[in-house]
Amino acid sequence: METLRTEYYLHLRHSTDPHDLDIIIAEARCRYLAPVAYQAELLGEVAPAHPIGRTSFSLLYRFSDERQGVVTARGLTAIVAYDYSNGSKKPIPDALRSALERDAVNPKDEGW
Repeated sequence: METLRTEYYLHLRHSTDPHDLDIIIAEARCRYLAPVAYQAELLGEVAPAHPIGRTSFSLLYRFSDERQGVVTARGLTAIVAYDYSNGSKKPIPDALRSALERDAVNPKDEGW
């Protein structure tokens, strides 16, 4: 989940520099739904969830064994936009909010 989150967020920020991660994780959970064999290849997907808050948002994760046609795990992280220099939460910048809204899914749809 961490790799998916980091790559997705940095892509939205048009960056590859981890120093541009201005977020902090408030909650993380993962529900394992099916066993995965050693060396199985999984497809990992990530999407923001509606609604997007003023200072926070959630990312949903879905892991699938495409060969078996099975969703093996689902996860969620609650993320807060964070100003590390001031040590406090901050509003999600408008451009980032627009990108999150564009990609957002309803958590009850599409098996998220």
